[in-house]
Amino acid sequence: MVEKIIIVDFGSQYTQLIARRVRELNVYCEIHPFNSTLELDDTVKAVILSGSPFSVRDENAPQIDLSNIKGKMPLLGVCYGAQYMAQHFGGQVLPSETREYGRANLSYVSKTNPFMKGISDNSQVWMSHGDTIKQVADNFEIVASTEDVKVAAYQIKGEDTYGIQFHPEVYHSTEGLELLKNFIVTVAGCFQNWTASSFAETTVANLKEKLGSDKVVLGLSGGVDSSVAAMLLKEAIGDNLYCIFVDNGLLRKNEFEQVLEQYKDLGLNIKGVDAKSRFYDALKGESDPEKKRKAIGRAFIEVFDEEANELTDIKWLAQGTIYPDVIESVSATGGPSATIKSHHNVGGLPDFMKLKIVEPLRLLFKDEVRRVGKALGLPDNLLGRHPFPGPGLAIRILGDITPEKVRLLQEADAVFIDGLKKAGLYDSVWQAGVILLPVQSVGVMGDERTYENAVALRAVESTDGMTADWVHLPYEFLAKTSNEIINKVKGVNRVVYDISSKPPATIEWE
Repeated sequence: MVEKIIIVDFGSQYTQLIARRVRELNVYCEIHPFNSTLELDDTVKAVILSGSPFSVRDENAPQIDLSNIKGKMPLLGVCYGAQYMAQHFGGQVLPSETREYGRANLSYVSKTNPFMKGISDNSQVWMSHGDTIKQVADNFEIVASTEDVKVAAYQIKGEDTYGIQFHPEVYHSTEGLELLKNFIVTVAGCFQNWTASSFAETTVANLKEKLGSDKVVLGLSGGVDSSVAAMLLKEAIGDNLYCIFVDNGLLRKNEFEQVLEQYKDLGLNIKGVDAKSRFYDALKGESDPEKKRKAIGRAFIEVFDEEANELTDIKWLAQGTIYPDVIESVSATGGPSATIKSHHNVGGLPDFMKLKIVEPLRLLFKDEVRRVGKALGLPDNLLGRHPFPGPGLAIRILGDITPEKVRLLQEADAVFIDGLKKAGLYDSVWQAGVILLPVQSVGVMGDERTYENAVALRAVESTDGMTADWVHLPYEFLAKTSNEIINKVKGVNRVVYDISSKPPATIEWE
C-alpha cells in the first residue's frame, strides 16, 4: 500500500504548490477539503494544514476537528493552519501591526529541533499573511523567528505537531523543500518511494480492478496528457480501449494527419473523425471566451456520444484531465478556492450521455505526466511536445471564429513553431503559440498601404503550468520570425511578442 500525506485545503492558492513539493520528495499526497471526512487509515503518515484567504478571526473562518489527528500523528500547519492551531490551543492571533508580505529572513533557528535540522540562521522565507500569532500557550516551543515575526515556527511540546507562519512551498523560501523534507522524512518517517514507475504500476492495477472487462472510449488529442492516459489504459485493458481523434478544425497545421500516423505506430486502436464543420457551426458568431469553451465542450461531447454509440457496449469515457485543469476550473477539492477559467474536459457529462468517466491522470501535474510517460516507454518526441489547449486555436483567436481566421493562425503558428525547432529553441520552451488579435493596423508593403491583422507570439517557461514566465528568445530569432510571418502569411502585417508572466496573466489569452 502506498504511504501518503493528507493536505487539508482551507482554500489557499498555494495548496497545490504544497502538493507539488511533497511529490518532489517522492512521497504521494492527496488534497482534501477542510469540511470533508478524512479517512486516516494506516497509509496516512502525516497531515498538513494549508493556508487560507480567510482570517482565523473571521466569523465564517474554516473550521476542522483535529481530535483524531493532533498528538496522534505528525501534523504541520502552514500560515492559516499554524494560526488556527495557535488560536484554538491556548494562544492569540491578532491583526499584524506591520506588513508581513514577501521576503523575510529568519533571525533565530533552533539547533536542536529535528524539524529545523539543517536550516540556516539567515534562511530566506516567504511571508503572506495579514494576521500574526501574538501569543502561544505554555506548551508551545518557538523554534524559529524573524525580526518582525517572533512566532515564525513552533512545536507543541511532547507532540509531532508543528506550525510555520511562512510558506515553505514557494520558490522564494530558499530552504523550504529542506524544511518539508524534515517534516515528511525525519518526523513522519516516509520512505520516499513514490516514483513515476510506481505510479504507473499502481494506476494500471487500479484500472484493471475498476474497469474489469468493460470497454472504454478515449478522446486522443495528440498531446502528452491523453497519450499517457491511453498507454496506461492500454496496459490495463488492452483491446477494450477504443481511441477517437477528432479534427475540430482548431488544430495546428497538418496536425490531424500527423497525429493519426504517430498513434498507429504506438499500436493504439484509433479512429479519426472529421468534425470541422460541426465545431465551426457551434462557434459561429461567438466571441465570449467562456461561451466559446463551453460550445467546444458541448460539440466535443456530442461527437463522442455519436461515435461511442457506433461501438458496442462502451461503458466508460476516458479523458486526459490533469490537476491544473481541475484547479483552474473549480476548487480542486470542493474547498473555498477561486475559479480561474473553465476547461472543456472538466465538470462531468450531460445526462444524455450514458457513460461513466475515468481519468487516470486527474491528480498529476504536467511534469509528473511526462515522467510517467517515460516510464511507460513513450517516445521523446511525443513526451517533449508542448502543451496545447483543449479548445485549440479557438482561444488563440480573440473574437469570433471563422475558417479563414483559423487558416491564417495555422500558417503563422507553423512559421513560429517550425522556427523554434530549426533554431534549437523548441525544447527550452515549455509552451509556445501565436495569438490572432482582434485589431488591424496600418502597414506599408512596397509602395502600398495595408490595413491587416496583428498577431502576438507567446513563449513561456514553466514546470506545471500553475506559474510561468516569458522566455527571453534571441532578438535575431524574433526578428526573423516576424519577417517570415509577415512575408508568408497573407493577412498579417504586424507581429508583437508577449512578455507577461503568470500570474498576473495566464499562459493563454482566453
